[in-house]
Amino acid sequence: DSKRRNVTRIKIAKLHNRIADTRQDFLHKLSTKIVNENQVIILEDLNVSGMVKNRKLASAISLQGWREFRTLCEGKSEKFGREFKVISRWEPTSQICADCGFKWGKIDLSIRSVLCVSCGVEQDRDENAARNIEMVGMGHRHDLKTLNVRGDRVRL
Repeated sequence: DSKRRNVTRIKIAKLHNRIADTRQDFLHKLSTKIVNENQVIILEDLNVSGMVKNRKLASAISLQGWREFRTLCEGKSEKFGREFKVISRWEPTSQICADCGFKWGKIDLSIRSVLCVSCGVEQDRDENAARNIEMVGMGHRHDLKTLNVRGDRVRL
């Protein structure tokens, strides 16, 4: 236990606290902004524990604080009288075209935009999923019709 080691240890601890406080401040500001600007907040329940098992994404996912963000949004929604909804993690939001409802199935994470073979619209993967989350959360998902593998129109 040298004096220099203790001084360095304290400096590192202060730096870690500052980073944690910065992250917490960002989450508070973002959740407050979202709750103030929207009447209905819809989040997708994600399998974070399963996502963290991916070695390449584990540290990036862990540092985001998704659970803390959800808790903050939930509490602030209740405080400000906003509607807060969480949709199921099993909803295939990134596997369905938000325009026509065609289900193209699972796609790799490296693919960032998708061209729908049914309606011909090219969409960003995340924007398409966000539109699907909104539709599911608002209860409009059953209105869409889609084509199955044989080309027959079916209801979702």
